Amino acid sequence: MELLTELELAVFQLQMGFAPADRCVDWAVERLRLDQEGDDLEVVLLASARGIDEVLPLADVIIERYGGAQRLDQQFLAGKYIVELRAAYLAGRESVASLDAILTRLYPALAYPGWLTMLSRNCEYAMDVADFEQPFEDEFHYVASLWAQAESLAAFESAYSRETSNRHDATGASGGHLTVP
Repeated sequence: MELLTELELAVFQLQMGFAPADRCVDWAVERLRLDQEGDDLEVVLLASARGIDEVLPLADVIIERYGGAQRLDQQFLAGKYIVELRAAYLAGRESVASLDAILTRLYPALAYPGWLTMLSRNCEYAMDVADFEQPFEDEFHYVASLWAQAESLAAFESAYSRETSNRHDATGASGGHLTVP
């Protein structure tokens, strides 16, 4: 079974409410088209499933069967989603406002990981304070670039620098942090 990570990412986004069930269905249809399903009945059923109630149980069976007990970490899946969001943002399909809505849900759902702190904060502040637009852009680029290269949460964590993230902060003329209304 190839490309199981794509299915896990689609399931993560579906469970978080960020993507439709069709993304999982499309994954299965593509496996059938490429003749990669190996006569797996769940893949065939997933290709014709409709709605979250049909899709999630089938996708979970497929992920467990081919991925075993080692499912991908939620933070890893979120990081790969950040990479997708960055590409969509650069293409104009996402905005600071839409990203703020996503990050506002994602950050607490992941139990407030340190790597997402500055990105989430800068995105929120960039909605109202122009001085946070460039720091948001810088942090978004930094975090998405690291996740694009990371093969695991551990690999990301070893490359991530909180000090670098802290430099993506808006400062006033006196060098102190801006006060956000």
